[in-house]
Amino acid sequence: MSFETTSLLLNWMEMGVLLAILFRLSNTFELIANTQRELRRAIHRLGERRTAELGINQAFGGPGIASSSCSPHADTDTGRSTGPTDLAHLSP
Repeated sequence: MSFETTSLLLNWMEMGVLLAILFRLSNTFELIANTQRELRRAIHRLGERRTAELGINQAFGGPGIASSSCSPHADTDTGRSTGPTDLAHLSP
């Protein structure tokens, strides 16, 4: 085989490999897009369900949800401020 033939063959193989990589990337991006779409649907459904539960709780005089971003494990603010004596053990 001559140099030109070998070079042409390698160029075609390169193009094939690049096309295969692009095909795999397109599948990956499609999977990411589908996952985002499903997450948005799930979040939307959760918001609808939470709104419905809030409406039911308020209709029966039960406690409502203060904020949709608060988790049940979140720390609550006690209204106490931090003073210099609280930080005394941190100074050298």
